[in-house]
Parts: sequence; structure tokens; C-alpha cells
Amino acid sequence: MSINIMPIEFGRTYSIKPEPATLLQGTLDLLILKSLVAGELHGLGISRRIKPITTGTFVVKPGSLFPALHRMDEEGWISAFWGDSENNRRAKYYRLTKAGQKQLQAETKRWGRISWAIAQALEAS
Repeated sequence: MSINIMPIEFGRTYSIKPEPATLLQGTLDLLILKSLVAGELHGLGISRRIKPITTGTFVVKPGSLFPALHRMDEEGWISAFWGDSENNRRAKYYRLTKAGQKQLQAETKRWGRISWAIAQALEAS
């Protein structure tokens, strides 16, 4: 997975060349689940949604996205169905299930603990 970092300081934007990065396990799941809160999306729509909700920090490629979607469907966190895309093409759509909503809450809580702990570690002398 690659990340794009564009720090903003006093209204000025600096571009940094995107570098590949390894996400912590479960982060992609969290991003997919969060992207589906607003409603059902097809795979490309999920990828497109992740970019703005992370302010462009994460760009999810199909090689990472589709295996995760398949696994999450098997876990029961999302459900899949076929429909027509905005271009009138057949596309597989995904929606959040009740189990997925519960998993999103658990992942959000877990990520909050992890990010707090990392922030504490970075401030330690």
C-alpha cells in the first residue's frame, strides 16, 4: 500500500514523494468499514472514498483491496451483491452488516488505544 503525505503548515502545502508503507494489521479493515458507513459502494468506490476520508494519506490499490473485501465478506462484516455502476456496468457492491458495525466500533476503539500509546511513546524522553 502506498501513502501520500502532504503536510500543511500555515496554509502552505509541501509535496513529498509518496513512499510505500506497511499498514498495521487491521488498518485496511478499519478504513474499508468506515468507508461503507455512508452507504453501499462498489470496490472502486471504496478505494475512492478512502482517499478523501484519510485526506489523501492512503491510496488503496486493487491488489490489497479485493482480498480484504473477500475476507471481510467471509467474516460477515460486509455483504456483497451485484448491481449496475454509474457507467451502467456490472459491479460488485458492498454494504456494512450489523456485525461489521460492531467490528468498526471495536476497531475504532482499538485504533484509539494504539494511536494514544504511540503518541505517548513519541513524547517520552
